[in-house]
Order: sequence, then C-alpha cells, then structure tokens
Amino acid sequence: MENNAKIFVAGHRGLVGSALVRELERRGFKNLVLRKSSEVDLRDQAAARAFFEAERPDYVLLAAAKVGGIVANNSFPADFIYDNLMIQNNVIHSSYLVGVKKLLMLGSTCIYPKLAPQPIREESLLTGPLEPTNEPYAIAKIAGIKMCQSYNRQYGTRFISAMPTNLYGPNDNFDLTTSHVLPALIRRFHEAKAAGAADVTIWGTGTPYREFVHVDDVARASLFLMERYEGWDPVNIGSGEELTIGELAKKVAAVVGFTGKTLFDSSKPDGTPRKLCDVSRIHELGWRHEIELEEGLASTYRWYLENRA
Repeated sequence: MENNAKIFVAGHRGLVGSALVRELERRGFKNLVLRKSSEVDLRDQAAARAFFEAERPDYVLLAAAKVGGIVANNSFPADFIYDNLMIQNNVIHSSYLVGVKKLLMLGSTCIYPKLAPQPIREESLLTGPLEPTNEPYAIAKIAGIKMCQSYNRQYGTRFISAMPTNLYGPNDNFDLTTSHVLPALIRRFHEAKAAGAADVTIWGTGTPYREFVHVDDVARASLFLMERYEGWDPVNIGSGEELTIGELAKKVAAVVGFTGKTLFDSSKPDGTPRKLCDVSRIHELGWRHEIELEEGLASTYRWYLENRA
C-alpha cells in the first residue's frame, strides 16, 4: 500500500481496529479514514453507501463486528448474525462499487467445525457442524468469506479474508457479561484480589484447550497479508501454541498476584473442546507471531489497570 493511500479502518475503536491504526501510524500511513459507529452506522445500507461515495478509500480493513464470549453469543444470537451480516454486506458491496483496490475482512477461527481435525487447517471450512454456542456469529463470518470470494470471481476484485484465533491486548472488552475468556479472567482475578476473596469460580471444567494471539501481532499479520497475499481462501492468524483454560487461569492469577483458590463450575458450558489453528499457510508466506503469552498478559494487565475506569 502506498504511504499516501487513503485507508478506511472499519471498527477503529475496537480491539483489532485500534491495533491496526497503531500499526499503520507506526509505519507512516497518515491518510486514514476513521469513523465511529455513531457517525456512520455500517449496518445501514444507505449510510454506508453514502460514506463510501464521499470518501472513496483506496484500501479497506474490515475489523468492524459485533463480538463477544459464550454468554453474549448465547444471549443475543439474533444480534450477532444480523449485525455482522449487515456490516459485511454493506462494506464489501460498497467497496466494489467505488473501486477499492484491496480489502481485508477479519473473521475468527470459530468459523470451523466444532470437531475439526487439529490443528485446524483452512480447508476444514464447511466440513462439519459448528459449535452451537457461537453458530450465528460463525455463519455470518462464513458468509463474509464467501462474499469476498464471489466478488473476486464475478467482478475481479482483490478481497481477502483472515481468521485470527482468540485475541487479547489493549482496548479489549473487560465486561464480564460480553467479554471473551482472557479479559474476563483478568478482571475476575483482579477484583478478587482487591476484595481479599479466598477463591474465584470459573465457568466450565477448565479442560478445553485454547490458543491466543496478541492483537498487535494480528495487526502486523493483517498488513503483511495486504502486501503479500492474493489468494481467495481465508488465512489463519495465530501463535500455533495452546494451553488449557485451567493453565491459562493459573498464568493470569500469577500476573495479577491473586493467591487464592481457582474453582471450576462444571455445570456451565465449555464450548469447543479444542481449537488450535494450523498456521502453516501464513508461516510459509513469511509471517510469525512475536509476542509470547506471558509478555502479552503482563502488558494487557498493565493496560487494564491504567484504563479500567
């Protein structure tokens, strides 16, 4: 991408979008188009079309999405499928209409079947049933992948997609009702430490395996793909390393300084038993993650302490 190119970062205030802005600015890109959802509702077809016609960006990084953990996905399935479908449809179609040079749509590895062979290769897409707790979100993201591919085939566009694994880092959502597991653990252990609690209870058995990648690594990977990748198939972004939720809880407790007991409520859902993504494709292209989990947890906890108000 040219340094003076006009780049629209959709969802620039979110976890991924804010990391993209930081990385773009670090690399000297100054012509960034940024709009809050209160300024342009990307779910609104007319509003999205008018915005694209007025701005006519050269490149689009589609990080705008409705996201959340198991509780949020279970509680608001209609919101998750509707909001994500509408955002994607409007941004991708408007990008085609105004001649965007290249677009990257960011999704999630939850697009893959619940019991996909591990580690999960990109070819596993649509080979089996999805995890029920996040099926509406996953279906929306699968539709986004297929929309990018369809526009490439019919109109010759350069629309690509990337599927990060579990993300964490600055600007994460620490709300206990809507957050993902890692920021929720940081907040739970911090509040337990502050209250002098003897224990913390975590949903599920603690046995499912999860992979985590720092959002700054995802931002670097996203720009790497914009520069190096022209394929139609999605590309996994991850660390290629996994640990159990129980092991993660121990690491978070150590970073926070909580010395009480960690209990598990097995009556609550675990979600997918294992979700390690195969990162061979992006490794072969020449990208690897840089931030290890312990370093990332420490910096994320510092950010939480500085910004929790």
